[in-house]
Amino acid sequence: EGRRTGRRRVFPPGRNFGCVIIGADLRRGRFGVVGVVALFVQKYGGTSVGDLERIRKVAERVGRTADEGHGVVVVVSAMAGETDKLVAMARALSEFPNQREMDYLLSSGEGVTSSLLAIALNDRGHPGMSFTGLRAGIRTTGAHTSARIRTIAADEIVAVLEKGAIPVVAGFQGVDDNQDVTTLGRGGSDLTAVALAAALHADRCQIFTDVTGGFT
Repeated sequence: EGRRTGRRRVFPPGRNFGCVIIGADLRRGRFGVVGVVALFVQKYGGTSVGDLERIRKVAERVGRTADEGHGVVVVVSAMAGETDKLVAMARALSEFPNQREMDYLLSSGEGVTSSLLAIALNDRGHPGMSFTGLRAGIRTTGAHTSARIRTIAADEIVAVLEKGAIPVVAGFQGVDDNQDVTTLGRGGSDLTAVALAAALHADRCQIFTDVTGGFT
């Protein structure tokens, strides 16, 4: 769906999460990894990256996917409990914290996780590179703490993939027209993963979480 404009594919507003997604020129077989089978976007929630041991396990899973010949883009949440800690610290200082500053504060949790996972991947011989929302090309509206994705220009992610590396994207965040950090609200990291999968024309978007079970 959507229409192609040159090398990019533009989705009209109201489709694909109410945003316009600009996908980069991603051609199968042009990755640096020899014999790429498919492109996967894998998202890991806060419980899945809740401590260093779990981050090691995520790195092992991502590495196995890469070893199978797939290109992998990883999206991560903040470590379990970290966002709540940051909110509590802000509210200890102010009853009504400035929303712009809250976005800068809260987005740091995902940034920590993306860097730690990239470190773990590199230690296992899989070159990983952490990405902020800005570096990932995620542009949003200016509504602090509840922004909506407007566009994604994923060219830098593609460049990393084509070198055979694994982009590790901090979920939940982007930047507005003023280059200020914004956050996407509850479920924002899942939204980041699905939007990136659409922008990259990924073969599969996988959402991982560690829970005791599913209830209906």
